[in-house]
Amino acid sequence: MDAATDAAWSQAARERMQALDAQLAVRFDRGDATAALTAARARGIDALVREAWARCIPESVDAALFAVGGYGRSSLYPQSDVDLLVLTEQAWDHAVGEAISRCVALLWDARIPVSHSVRSQEETVAAARDDITTVTALMDARLLAGSRSAVATLADAIAPERSWPPAEYFAGKREELRARHARFDDTADNLEPNIKEGPGGLRDLQTLRWMAMRVLGATGLDALESLGQVGHIERETLENAAVALQRLRYGLHLVAGKREERLRFDHQRALAARMNRVGHADLEPADNAMVEAMMQEFYRNAARVQRIGDRLLQRFEEQLEGEAIAEPIDDQFELRRGYITARDPAWPMGDTARIFELFATWAHTPAARGLHSRTARALAEVLRNVPAYSEASPELRQRFMALLTMPGAVATLERMARLGVLARWIPAFAQVTGRMQFDLFHTYTVDQHTLALLRNFALFASSADTQRFARAHEVWPHLRKPELLLLAGLFHDIAKGRGGDHSILGAEDARVFCTAHGLSDADTALVAWLVEQHLTMSVTAQKQDISDAEVVQKFARLVGDRERLDYLYLLTCADIAATSPKLWNAWKDRLLGDLHVATRLALRRGGEDPVAAEARIAEAQTNVGLLLDGMGRNDDGMRWLPNSSFLHARVEQLTWMALQLSDMRAGETRIAARHPVAGDASLELLVHTPDRPGLFAAIVATLDRIGLDVLHARLLDAPQGQVIDSFVLMPRDSKRAVESRDVERRLGDVLSHPLDQVKPARHARPSHLRHFRIAPQIEFSEDHGRTVLAIVCNDRPGLLADIAQQLLRQRFPVHDARIATFGERAEDVFRISQADGQPLDSVAQEALRDALSTILQGDHA
Repeated sequence: MDAATDAAWSQAARERMQALDAQLAVRFDRGDATAALTAARARGIDALVREAWARCIPESVDAALFAVGGYGRSSLYPQSDVDLLVLTEQAWDHAVGEAISRCVALLWDARIPVSHSVRSQEETVAAARDDITTVTALMDARLLAGSRSAVATLADAIAPERSWPPAEYFAGKREELRARHARFDDTADNLEPNIKEGPGGLRDLQTLRWMAMRVLGATGLDALESLGQVGHIERETLENAAVALQRLRYGLHLVAGKREERLRFDHQRALAARMNRVGHADLEPADNAMVEAMMQEFYRNAARVQRIGDRLLQRFEEQLEGEAIAEPIDDQFELRRGYITARDPAWPMGDTARIFELFATWAHTPAARGLHSRTARALAEVLRNVPAYSEASPELRQRFMALLTMPGAVATLERMARLGVLARWIPAFAQVTGRMQFDLFHTYTVDQHTLALLRNFALFASSADTQRFARAHEVWPHLRKPELLLLAGLFHDIAKGRGGDHSILGAEDARVFCTAHGLSDADTALVAWLVEQHLTMSVTAQKQDISDAEVVQKFARLVGDRERLDYLYLLTCADIAATSPKLWNAWKDRLLGDLHVATRLALRRGGEDPVAAEARIAEAQTNVGLLLDGMGRNDDGMRWLPNSSFLHARVEQLTWMALQLSDMRAGETRIAARHPVAGDASLELLVHTPDRPGLFAAIVATLDRIGLDVLHARLLDAPQGQVIDSFVLMPRDSKRAVESRDVERRLGDVLSHPLDQVKPARHARPSHLRHFRIAPQIEFSEDHGRTVLAIVCNDRPGLLADIAQQLLRQRFPVHDARIATFGERAEDVFRISQADGQPLDSVAQEALRDALSTILQGDHA
């Protein structure tokens, strides 16, 4: 046949597939079962593949065509690959190769993404023996064309006695699963999870199926249930999870229009709309609530797959290795191959107290690998009978509280959460299980964030991470009842998603819970107060000037006593560090630590007025002088530090500054940068230079070009017409180290030239930020003779440099800056004035508002 005929066939085949895909998309929107849709698509591809084969491969050729992989399972999603195997024993010649190449070309021209291999039986045996992925794909092979005897030939080629016997196959696939999970940080609770490859995704379900085929010869959940390897509830749970995940994947392929397995921000709104507005041809983007509900369903299903998958891995292991010898723990429980097992097969006999006894035994058995699959199944089957605490007996409530006072209480709460017990005991926790927030600030679901916060408490108690948390391990031993902090952590975000202030709603939940569990009025009030105020210390430290004695005194009055301060400090540190891996750094550790120390001193003074500024300055100067003297250095550098700096900076920081300025002369520029904490990426920058217009704008523009984000900036007038600017910086790219010497060199070069030559860099807006729109807010107020400019808007690279450039154009000097970023949200505060040092009048404020709105509205559009 000629090329024109082939082209006509490919065009017709492409049109047939387009028509089929359009029909299947309508059926998807109508709510048809996804399994039926993927099977129908596979049948459509089957017909075209067979036609192409018949057009190109002569009947005389001794070859068989197989569908393998997902196509072999008759499961093709809209953007799935079509994997083919040609099995032949015929001697290879040029004509056969040309025929197969023509067949594949026909299919590619029809826009069918074919991947193919051509092997003999001997080559197939070798490939299967050498590669577990190959043998797995061939296990799902399905004959499309050629002699049926080839089916037996292929089955013989991949038989366990030839390649990957059950024990080796199980070990290989288990290691493959662990490595795959590790690529996703061992959690499905990511902002943009992978439906197919991520933990709890469709690949996990397939892996369990392949293991069952190889280890037990079972080809589906029916067979596994008949063999006693899964219970009826486990089977139903896996089936329902598979249906939900398959529908998500099919819908994702439709809205993405390309091969995509990640639930990216780009597609979440469109997919949520498509999943929920069945039958609507013109789909509007979904609102946040609809996206969050869709994602919550995914996270919950992924967690169920992981839980049952862990049990099945144990059962397959036992099938291969035989029943383990029991090691008694007590009269109720024993260890089998390191897993805690209930000794009575009928456990827990409908008694929830026995479930709490299991967790108590687990807490006292630190060597246990986990919970035995048999007992885990028994627990899952009676989970619905676990009462909410409000309906439980006083004795049962006491048993729960006893768990919080045992060693390893955090691990116990994690286990209860993972196995579903905590969500039954505290129904409000069930509401936030798997709940995500559609923003870039909260990296994890609410329940996973809460568990990460509790793990931070465990770090504080063990003093295991004193580099990340410099003071927390010192404060922890002062807690009167650590279990009260666990309860505050458990409830701090429990009211997310209900509407209203989650801190106030959560505090009421905590109060009811503590009262029901018999806590004293004082302990109940403490837990409820911590939940209600859990954001206050963070806001005070990051948005206010904690070197201002009035700010500290106001915070001290709110806290009231040392006990509340210690509890709130630890809760705040754990909360910030558990929100996002990128959010906690040495600067925030020091910032909160400084506020804790300053507030503790204020509380010691009781209700008296703050210590006079003069006395504080004198005390700091004396301490710096003593440190310098202890180093054998003179205090010449202190003369370049303005008195106000001794109010704002720590003694250690002031000592470093004085050392950098010890031999400086009038009119000279001195730049110094350092990593204040070993191993931390943050940088501290000191710039001491003659004051001139555009200085702040030039500095931040240069830092932006270097790839450094400003976390904090302080600008003070220094003696002899100089200024001293200090910055806390963080590399924008967490994988790229920025050397302090490089910052000093590049900034020194910029400041040695005219500043009006320094312009902000142009940045492409990161694609993921376009899904998060924050209406810009620009507010003015007056404080101590300065104008306070507060800006809330979408964050983006170069934002601070652009704002600084606008302030320069308006000729408004910047006297101080507090920079805070929360995911996609920037909240920046500047203390500015007019050129004559006076606050901005109303006309100047409106002119600046208009100028800033111009650059910020573009981010919002």
